[in-house]
Amino acid sequence: MYRPQALIFDVDGTLADTERDGHRVAFNRAFGEAGLDWDWSVDLYGRLLNVTGGKERIQYFLDEFHRSFRRPEDLNGFIADLHRSKTRHYMRMMAEGAIPLRPGVRRLLEEARAAGVRLAIATTTTPENVTALIGSTLPAGAAGWFEVIGAGDIVERKKPAPDIYSWVLQQMGLKPREVMAFEDSAHGVTAAHQAGISQIVVTVNDYTRSQDFADATVVLDHLGERASPAKALAGEAPQDGVVNLSYLETLFNAERIAV
Repeated sequence: MYRPQALIFDVDGTLADTERDGHRVAFNRAFGEAGLDWDWSVDLYGRLLNVTGGKERIQYFLDEFHRSFRRPEDLNGFIADLHRSKTRHYMRMMAEGAIPLRPGVRRLLEEARAAGVRLAIATTTTPENVTALIGSTLPAGAAGWFEVIGAGDIVERKKPAPDIYSWVLQQMGLKPREVMAFEDSAHGVTAAHQAGISQIVVTVNDYTRSQDFADATVVLDHLGERASPAKALAGEAPQDGVVNLSYLETLFNAERIAV
């Protein structure tokens, strides 16, 4: 039986349900602090998630939903300041333990680490947001569990472009066929797939449940715990209800047989 050499994780929506009750709330707090009357509702934020990257999301909001806003001369600087404020509010929320990890995430990370399977992150969120989430949900020093953290503006093009995955693979010295990616969104699946990764596990959330995951290996509601088994929306669910290394090896080897 072959085993993936590394597991590469997206962050927002994949490791934790950070979008609706984390990032969205932090954006609104930053807007209020700046004296803006903007309010990103749950539904509006779902539409804004069509764009990856916080600064890019603010720009998209102005272009598509608030064209009447009188833009400052230095719009890029204005957006960057708002985003820094949002990040500060988000990190404060994380320090308060506002957002837990999704079911099965910590269990799988610890199992992979104990078995010597390499771990990495490929995300469009900022490095500060990544470390804030890890620091508030995992043991001290857990950021070191991840050999490579590809985050923020480390590449020019964000998901659905494959750049962040390609960068992580290059840093790890691995080929796409040697890894598995974990995502929650169609943009993330596209990014991983275009980077050459064919083994992609999707765990949906309320914002992404209806998206197109044709290129995913399996689509689940979450990674599963004994008391809360994972259910498959597409593909084969784990027999015991938890996504563990044995289950991942089965998926990994099934593709090799098919090829």
